[in-house]
Amino acid sequence: MKIAFVSGNREQLPDAVTPLGLLYVMSSTPDCHEKHLVDLCFAPDAVQALTAALGELQPDLVAIGMRNIQNNDYSGLSDNLDYYASLVRAVRAASPAPVVLGGSGFSVMPVELMRRLEPDYGIDGEGEVAFPQLVAALENDGTGIDSTRLDAIGALHRRTPDGIVSNPRSGSFLDMNTLALPDRTLVDARYDEYAIESIQTKRGCPLRCDYCTYPIIEGRVGRVREPSAVVDEMFRTLEERPETRHFFIVDSVFNLPTLHAKKVCRELIARDWQVPWTCYANPLGFDREFAELAREAGCAGMEIGSDSGTNRVLKKMRKGFTTDHIRRLHELCVEVGIPDCHTFILATVGETLAEVEETVDFLVDLDPFGAILMIWIDDYESLDPELRAERVALRSTVEQMLLARKDEYPQWSIPALKVNFDERLFRILRRSGLHGPLWQHARGSVSTS
Repeated sequence: MKIAFVSGNREQLPDAVTPLGLLYVMSSTPDCHEKHLVDLCFAPDAVQALTAALGELQPDLVAIGMRNIQNNDYSGLSDNLDYYASLVRAVRAASPAPVVLGGSGFSVMPVELMRRLEPDYGIDGEGEVAFPQLVAALENDGTGIDSTRLDAIGALHRRTPDGIVSNPRSGSFLDMNTLALPDRTLVDARYDEYAIESIQTKRGCPLRCDYCTYPIIEGRVGRVREPSAVVDEMFRTLEERPETRHFFIVDSVFNLPTLHAKKVCRELIARDWQVPWTCYANPLGFDREFAELAREAGCAGMEIGSDSGTNRVLKKMRKGFTTDHIRRLHELCVEVGIPDCHTFILATVGETLAEVEETVDFLVDLDPFGAILMIWIDDYESLDPELRAERVALRSTVEQMLLARKDEYPQWSIPALKVNFDERLFRILRRSGLHGPLWQHARGSVSTS
């Protein structure tokens, strides 16, 4: 079977991101199939590029990876659903091949997106097992598709004459140590401009943050990779992508479980790892030993989902930590010399404008190396016009509050307002030879957009 794997993600701010999830699914699909990556990230016209690729390939199956429902940088409400609908329509116009949707964005609301985008099939959650099973079920000797085999595929959604049929997820989770490694040589050379690669050391998140989609996408059961295998892949990536100058650990939270994170750091130290890396971190389980090991292992920065500067909102969001935990993490980062960047999500459901102000006060007092102020966007706004109108009005009010105070924190990024978050600034920093998450280099920079 000839399969076109389509990466639909086009976000390039602050960085274009290698489609790691889709590459994992490709590597997990048996090599007896002819596999082609169609990456739309840099295409001037995505629909035109997809149409041309399908005309050339004439695939038997088209698998579209959907990374996000909204702009991942929270810079504003995007039209991603309209965009992905246009990709599905383009496939229909150019090819009789069935369409399969998957990826983290699709996994957030699979049934709703099956209705909205109208693919033939959808897979939510991990696709490394389910997708090859679907491919096998779709192969036939001319006698038709075996629906019994389709019924056995976990987390598969499909359109039928009677409506959408959704299979439950499998009760088991993938062993991360059995997965075939992604082939990064397939990606577009234009990613070299960003010189940053992603690495995953585990999947699954047991935390209970009420807004987070990681448990929906990966499950709550944590599954770690052998530290030696993680570092092996990092060295292999340097061979496949020699322009790489930085790694980002894309685990939902790297430092939990703490023992695993420390083992990975020790493996990096033992093998004299020299390329800087950044990770997501959580104030819980963040101790001096981890901070010191991370620094020795080449950590160039940590991004912390602090989310709020008020304990009531932190409790409401079920973060599990307090503002005191945030302060202690910041103090440790300063003491060991790791730049820390804190993300705050303002105007979440039930949060008052006074609490938004309190969070800004907390941030100004904390004075971390970097900070990103985002304004909450609900994924369901893309499906509910009334909710969208209500949230847009609230975000406008919060934006005005931030604008009135932006001189107090000229080094922080506010994506929605293009403050220290715009293409021109990032291009200047990259052309200066700087790599990795650009907040690490932008302190003191003032956007001129």
